[in-house]
Amino acid sequence: MKTAEIKRRYLAHFEANGHTVVPSAPLPAISDPNLLFVNAGMVQFVPYFLGQQTPPYRRAVSVQKCIRTPDIDEVGKTSRHGTFFQMNGNFSFGDYFKDGAIPLAWDLVTKSQEQGGFGLDPERIWPTVYLDDDEAFEIWRSVGVPTERIVRRGKADNFWSMGIPGPCGPCSELFYDRGPEYGREGGPAVDEDRYMEFWNLVFMQFERGPGTGKEDYPILGDLPAKNIDTGMGLERMASILQGVDNLYEIDEVRPILDRAAELTGKRYGARSGHVASESHPDDVRLRVIADHVRTALMLIGDGVTPSNEGRGYVLRRIMRRAIRSVRLLGWQERALPELLPVARDCMAPSYPELAADFDRIADYAYAEEDAFLSTLRAGTTILDTAIAETRTAGKPALSGEKAFQLHDTYGFPIDLTLEIAAEQGLAVDAEGFRRLMADQRARAKADAQARKTGHTDLSAYRSVLDSGGPVRFTGYGEVSRESTVRAVLGVDGPRQAAVEGDTIELVLDATPFYAEGGGQQPDLGMITVGGGQVEVLDVQQPVPGLIVHRARVLRGEVRAGETGYAEIDTTRRRAISRSHTATHLVHQTMRNFLGESATQAGSLNAPGRLRFDFNTPTGVAPSVLRDVEQQVNEVLLADLEVHAFITSLEEARRIGAMALFGEKYGEEVRVVEVGDYARELCGGTHVSRSGQLGLVKILNESSIGSGVRRVEALVGMDAFNFLAREHLLVSRLAELYRVPNDQVADRVEQTVTQLRDAEKELEKLRAQLVLGGAAALAAQAKDVGGVAYVGTEAPEGAAGNDVRTLAQEVRGKIDPARPAVVAVAARANGKASLVVAVNPAARSRGLAASDLVKAAFSGRGGGSPDLAQGGGLPAAEAPNLLRTVEKAIADA
Repeated sequence: MKTAEIKRRYLAHFEANGHTVVPSAPLPAISDPNLLFVNAGMVQFVPYFLGQQTPPYRRAVSVQKCIRTPDIDEVGKTSRHGTFFQMNGNFSFGDYFKDGAIPLAWDLVTKSQEQGGFGLDPERIWPTVYLDDDEAFEIWRSVGVPTERIVRRGKADNFWSMGIPGPCGPCSELFYDRGPEYGREGGPAVDEDRYMEFWNLVFMQFERGPGTGKEDYPILGDLPAKNIDTGMGLERMASILQGVDNLYEIDEVRPILDRAAELTGKRYGARSGHVASESHPDDVRLRVIADHVRTALMLIGDGVTPSNEGRGYVLRRIMRRAIRSVRLLGWQERALPELLPVARDCMAPSYPELAADFDRIADYAYAEEDAFLSTLRAGTTILDTAIAETRTAGKPALSGEKAFQLHDTYGFPIDLTLEIAAEQGLAVDAEGFRRLMADQRARAKADAQARKTGHTDLSAYRSVLDSGGPVRFTGYGEVSRESTVRAVLGVDGPRQAAVEGDTIELVLDATPFYAEGGGQQPDLGMITVGGGQVEVLDVQQPVPGLIVHRARVLRGEVRAGETGYAEIDTTRRRAISRSHTATHLVHQTMRNFLGESATQAGSLNAPGRLRFDFNTPTGVAPSVLRDVEQQVNEVLLADLEVHAFITSLEEARRIGAMALFGEKYGEEVRVVEVGDYARELCGGTHVSRSGQLGLVKILNESSIGSGVRRVEALVGMDAFNFLAREHLLVSRLAELYRVPNDQVADRVEQTVTQLRDAEKELEKLRAQLVLGGAAALAAQAKDVGGVAYVGTEAPEGAAGNDVRTLAQEVRGKIDPARPAVVAVAARANGKASLVVAVNPAARSRGLAASDLVKAAFSGRGGGSPDLAQGGGLPAAEAPNLLRTVEKAIADA
C-alpha cells in the first residue's frame, strides 16, 4: 500500500467517525519560541490543549508534516532516524476519551483493506499501557487483545507531558511483531527492533504544576476536560504495509536513495536490520542523501529559504550535508538537479503543490548547491592555511575560534573541518566551537525573547488570558474607545497599580491599538485611566489572543479594574496603513514582472516607508524596478477601492488570494483587496482607496541572503519630500557643471573617473617616494651581533602594501650571504605598525620575522618566518618598535 493511500485511508476513517479534517500546518508555522519547526502532530493544536483558545471542533484529524532537528546528526546511523516525517493524528477536545480512542485505533489497523482499513494481523499487535492504567488495560481486552499481549510499562515509556506545567497523562502504544528473524520473542519490553512501535495514544487526564525538572513536576490533579492526542507514524506504518525492512525502503524515500546510488556507482546493502550494515559502509551516506534531499524539498516547498540563521540555517545545513555526502561517494558534478526531481515525484501524490511549485523550489535548491560548491573551494583554502599555522605553532589542535570562524563567516561545516583536520593529523577544539555556537544561539534567543515578551514570564500572560479570555481588537473600525484595564504587569508579573515614572504593560478588555505583526509596526498613543495617563510605547501579542500595551506612566496612578480611554496616534496609523497597502501593491507588481515565484519573504510597514523582502534567485534589473514603480503609481492614479472581508480559507484560495509561505491560517481568514489588482490574506490596517497613498518611490533593491532580495520604498509625503530633495540636488549640480539636468549623471561619471585616475597616479608617486631610498637604507645597515640590521620609519601615511614592499626591497639590496633583518615602522590614523623582513642567511642563524614581530608587540602579530607584521599601538610607539627588534636580534 502506497504512503499516499495510507494517509487517505487514515483521514477517511476518522472523518467518517465525526472528525474534522484539518490540513497540515506549514513546517515553520509555529508560535512556540522554543521550536523552529512543527515537530509533532499536536503542535498546531497546543492552544486548545492549554485552554488558550476554544477549539472550533470537538474532534479533529490531520496528517502533519514534521521535522525534528535533533535527529540531523543521527540520520544515516540507523534505518529509523529521519529529519522529515509525517504524523497521522486524531484528537479529541473534551469529547471522547480512552473508551473511544482505543476502539477507533483498533478498528482502523485490523479492518480488512477491502473495507478501508490497513488489514494488519491482530495476532501480531501488542499494546502497551501505563503501569496503573487499568482502564486502558480493560478496554484493550474488550476489543479482543489477549491479556498476555498487553504490556504494562513505566513512566519513561508510557507517560507523556509537554515538558512544562500543563496537561499530561498516561500513554498506550501499539507495536507490530515483525517476526522472529528480527529478534527475540517476548514483546516490546524485550526487543523493540522486532516489535516496532507505530502508534501512540496519549490520554491527557492530569495537570502538572511547576517543579525543578521535567520529571519532578508534581501532578496537581485530574483535568476537568480530558483530551486525546494520538499519533501514528506514517513512515513506520508504510514500512509495515509495504513489507520493507526500514524507513529508507518505503515508496517516498527508496527512489531517491536508488538514484543517489546510481549516480555514485554505489549500492544500498542494508535491506534489513536497525544499524547500518558493516558490509556496506556507503549505506550511511546514501541514507543521509535520501533523507536530506526529501527534507529540503519539503522545507523550501513551505517557504523556507537557505540562510545563516534560524530555519534557513537548518535548511542550509541539511542541504550541504546531502551535497557533501554525494561528493564523498564520488559524484563531483551538481547533484540536486539529479535528485530533487526524484524527491518531487515521490512526494507529489501526497502534496501536489510540490509539483506545481517545483520551478521555484528548484531555483533555490540549485542556487544553494552552486554557492556551497564555491564555499567548499574557498573554505578549504582557508582551512589549509589555518592547519599550516597550527602546525607551525606546534599545537595539536585547531582552535575552536578558527573552526567557529570558518563556520560562521564562510559557512564551512564543522563536520568537514573535523574530517579534513583529522586527515592532516590534527584534532579540533570541538568543545570550544560548541561553546561559541551556544553563546551565539543564547544571545540570539535572548534578544528575540526580549523583543517579544519584555522579559515578563509567559505564564503571567497566560494567566491574564485564562482569567479574561482574548482581548478584542477594534482598530479596524475605530481609533479610540473606552476600555477596562484588565491587568497591570511589571517585569515581575501582575501588579495592583503603577505610578508616575513606572514602565509597565497594560492589558485592556478591548483596544483599538494594533499589535505589531505581519510586518506592520504597532500603533502608539495615549491611555487615560482615572487620574492617570500613560504613553503607549509598543504593542505586542506575546501569546495568541492577548494584546499587551507597553507604556510609561506620565502622571497619576493606574490601577487594574479601572475604566480608561484608549486613543491611538492617528497620524502614525494613517502613515503606516499607506505603507502596508503599498506593500501589497509592490508584492503583486513584482509577481507581475518576475513571475509567481517572487513571493513575500518578509516586510516592514512603518510610517512613510516600507521594506519588502521577496524570494527570487537573481537580482532585479533597474529597468524592471522602474517598470514596477510606474505600474504601482498607475494603480494609485486609478484610485481603486481597498476592501477587507472575512471568508473561509477555501474560498480565499478559490478567488486567488495570496497567502504567505509558512503561515498558519485558520478556517476563517481576512482578505484585503485593492480593486481587482491585488488580493491577499492580511490582518493589517489599510487605506480605503489606493489614491490615498499619493506616491510610491522605490529607493533601492539589494540582496539580503541566498535567493532573497529586498526593496525599500517611500510612500506619500515622505516620497514627495525625497523627490523634492533629489530635484534640488540635481539642479545644484547642473548649475555647478553648467549643463542641463539630464546631463548631470554623465558629467559626474566623468569627474569620478578623472579622480580615480588621479588617485592611481598619486599612489604611484607615493610608492616611488617610499621605495626611492631603499638602496641608501641598505647601504647604511648597522652590524648587530653579526647581523645587518636596518630599522627605519616609512613616510607618514604610507599604504600598508608600500611598507611591506619597502621592507622586501631593502632586504633584497643587502648581500644575500650576509644575515640581514629589515624592520620598517609606519604611522597611520594614530596607530603604529611594523613590518619585519628576514633573509635566508638570518633564518639559518635562528632569526624569524614572526618571532621578532611578536617580541615587539608582546606576543601579538603574525606572519611567516620570512615576512611578518603587527600593529595597533599608539603612533608614538613607532621608534620603540624598531629598538625592540634591534634588542631582540642582539639577544638572540
